[in-house]
Amino acid sequence: MTVEVPRGGRVLFIGDSVTDAGRDRSGDDLGCGYAMMAAAWFTARHPTHRVTFRNRGVSGDRVRDLRARWEDDCLALAPQVVSVLIGVNDTWRRYLRDDPTDVAEFERDYRHLLDVARRRLDPAFVLVEPFLIPLDDAQRAWRADLDPKVAVVRRLAAEFDATLVSGDDLFQAAGVGERVWTNDGVHLTPFGHALLAQQWLRAVTPRA
Repeated sequence: MTVEVPRGGRVLFIGDSVTDAGRDRSGDDLGCGYAMMAAAWFTARHPTHRVTFRNRGVSGDRVRDLRARWEDDCLALAPQVVSVLIGVNDTWRRYLRDDPTDVAEFERDYRHLLDVARRRLDPAFVLVEPFLIPLDDAQRAWRADLDPKVAVVRRLAAEFDATLVSGDDLFQAAGVGERVWTNDGVHLTPFGHALLAQQWLRAVTPRA
């Protein structure tokens, strides 16, 4: 299933640091990651479609943080397409700061985001799986926490008729050394961002 982007429509990328990608928050900068790459390629392929892209990724965010800013950073922008990538910090904080997010809380907050957006805006959703590209055995152990959260995103995609971008499967199936895609297991290199942008573009199409 693909999302149709309306002519003259508004597309919002929102999530954590992978989406943020160093954006200048004083304006409508898209950062230097997959959001910028996907927007650039979409526009290059469909220049007459006149789509507006916005990036509201915030480094360090967990799903609870996204819920706290959902009104200002999503609903107020009235996007027709909402692309969400959140979840790896909900896992990372457990192992680095002993500050976990349990699966029930993760699912409750994520469902709230989608439910409120559906009732207020009725946008099309693109849900990008949170992913991990482990570089050592310590990070491989994080899968015990992340995998159930990936499963939540997959269930919510089905429940809300969203288009799922399988980010987690994407990097596991890429078949090359992990450090091509990441330097720390979480944040992407330019090559990793490009691979994710290509996968995202397979999930969207311009509405005729």
